[in-house]
Amino acid sequence: MPIIRIEMWPGRSHAQKAELARAITDAMVSITNTTPESTIIVFEDIPKENWAQSGKLASDQ
Repeated sequence: MPIIRIEMWPGRSHAQKAELARAITDAMVSITNTTPESTIIVFEDIPKENWAQSGKLASDQ
């Protein structure tokens, strides 16, 4: 059973997440010969103040 974690900044709509879930599930099923029913996707919205890149918080940029 594949579990796919998507971490991203907040701001995506319900419709965008639904479309992304469909596309990722379709790719997983096609490439790994699994089933949609066994594919789990977890979306986690992480605030910009909890991300850093190149030594700088994303919220400070």
